[in-house]
Amino acid sequence: MDFLRLNDKSVLVIGVANRKSVAWQTAQVLSESGANVLYSVRSEERAATVRKLAGDVPVFVCDFEDPESIAKLGKEVAAETDQLHGIVHSIAFADYSAGWLPFHQTPRPAFLQAVDISCYSLIATAETFRELLEPEQGSVVTISISTTRMAAENYGYMAPVKAALDSTVCFLAKSFSDFSNVRFNAVCPGLLKTSASAGIPGYVDSYLFAEQATLRKRAVQTDEVANTAAFLLSPRSSGINAQGLVIDAGMSINYFDRQIVSPDS
Repeated sequence: MDFLRLNDKSVLVIGVANRKSVAWQTAQVLSESGANVLYSVRSEERAATVRKLAGDVPVFVCDFEDPESIAKLGKEVAAETDQLHGIVHSIAFADYSAGWLPFHQTPRPAFLQAVDISCYSLIATAETFRELLEPEQGSVVTISISTTRMAAENYGYMAPVKAALDSTVCFLAKSFSDFSNVRFNAVCPGLLKTSASAGIPGYVDSYLFAEQATLRKRAVQTDEVANTAAFLLSPRSSGINAQGLVIDAGMSINYFDRQIVSPDS
């Protein structure tokens, strides 16, 4: 049974790094649902990785800091398919090479680069594929975080960047509503085990704490995020637009869990 109604629909997945990434897991759910998945990655090395994982599928290389590269991606995808039903935007980057710094000492170049790659790339993607997205049931899903209101020192300036991404989802949804029914939503997971998260200073300790703060005492899994992303891409979620769906296994309501507050009691 084609519950998601994605059979033979074309979906562009942007940002696969490896088999642990949310983008890859989402692509697997889409493929299992019969969708035709196209991939965009940031380098030829990543393209080789995806081809090893996915086989003979369209894989494009795009540097989202380069407008010409984004325009080239648009032409390449249009040559491969005459319509996109959906886009998965799973791109984020932060330069932590300067080491851990208090937030007020955030380097300007690092912050602006993070905004460009992690947030503006969604705007650029939407505009590039505006004519290719199916106007009645098209869906764009980006990957955010469960909350941008918790000031975790080690996550630093990426929380404000993700807050900008969350707002961008709303503005794109409104903007596209002038001429289409294309929907824009975000999947907002709690802490995950991914290669991207491994680069965040002190992430492991935060991950272990977050796991204990969930109601089930088990961390959010990447496939749970992927399942939600696939649902948001499908016509089954047609009434959901300009939203961020939080997937945190109840962590956000469990700050005062007695096992955390009084572990020895």
